[in-house]
Amino acid sequence: MTRRGDALPASQCHRARVLLFPALMIAVLAFAAGDCQSGGFLSASNPQLYDRSKRSPSGDTGRLILVGSNGSKPNSITPQARDEALSIFAERCAVCHGVDGDGAGPAAASLKPKPANFRSRKWQSSMSDERIATIIVNGGTSVGLSASMASNPDLAGQPDVVAALVEHIRKFGK
Repeated sequence: MTRRGDALPASQCHRARVLLFPALMIAVLAFAAGDCQSGGFLSASNPQLYDRSKRSPSGDTGRLILVGSNGSKPNSITPQARDEALSIFAERCAVCHGVDGDGAGPAAASLKPKPANFRSRKWQSSMSDERIATIIVNGGTSVGLSASMASNPDLAGQPDVVAALVEHIRKFGK
């Protein structure tokens, strides 16, 4: 037993850090998720993510789709959104999915299940753009996939960037 002010032994200090880090990350993500909710429609020229579960009586469970105020999908992605999407992919996605989208990023070796290989035609054909967008914003658990695929709640209000990320992911399959 240590007295107040005494240093913890190295093994206990490491254990405390290992336990504290996930709790801290969960708290940060929960705070960010609560602060980054999208709200309502914008104009057709400025689409945003629309959470059907909050507005549809159909009972849809939280899937996000890209729509404009007239219900249409965005037909153009700005160069700025593409640039931001490339930056986000390099910073957040490539660590697991690899720079080339092959699912062999530096962190992939320690993950089970392994990250998706965006170059796989089978994977590409099994995923809709809507599902990819949902996974990007809400994380893997939102569609029954691994919790290792983190959510990006800060992108919920940036549908053009999400659409550009989906477009980038689709290019790996060509």
